[in-house]
Amino acid sequence: MADLDHSSNNTSDDSRDQSSQDSKLEFSEDEETLITRMYNLVGERWSLIAGRIPGRTAEEIEKYWTTRYSSSE
Repeated sequence: MADLDHSSNNTSDDSRDQSSQDSKLEFSEDEETLITRMYNLVGERWSLIAGRIPGRTAEEIEKYWTTRYSSSE
């Protein structure tokens, strides 16, 4: 039974991890400005852009950009 309790705790930990990832996708105004400027300089080189923003990954930057600036054509 201890194993069952342990596995249910892992599930709640996973959902908390997901929530923290979602909140990480909120970017400050400074980060948004930097992403836009870097994008204009280097294009879709997400790893280069992420390297300029501590604590951000290339995937987060790309997701932010495509969510914010994708066209619905």
